[in-house]
Amino acid sequence: MHGDKNPDAVRFDATGTLKRDGAQFELLRNDSGSRVRLILPRTPIDLVEKTVRVTGWEVEPGLVDADGVAPA
Repeated sequence: MHGDKNPDAVRFDATGTLKRDGAQFELLRNDSGSRVRLILPRTPIDLVEKTVRVTGWEVEPGLVDADGVAPA
């Protein structure tokens, strides 16, 4: 479900705290307090609970197909 192949996907670029919820990852956005679930190509264990920048495609409301996660 890559966002760049989904015509309804919206480009996503945000900074926040990376959270882990079981096997799922979420980005807690500092500015709004909202959360988005992330589809990640790899498991960024070393960045959990840290401030990160996530880029990718919002493929549906609250779900981002991330193509990049980096320290902010």
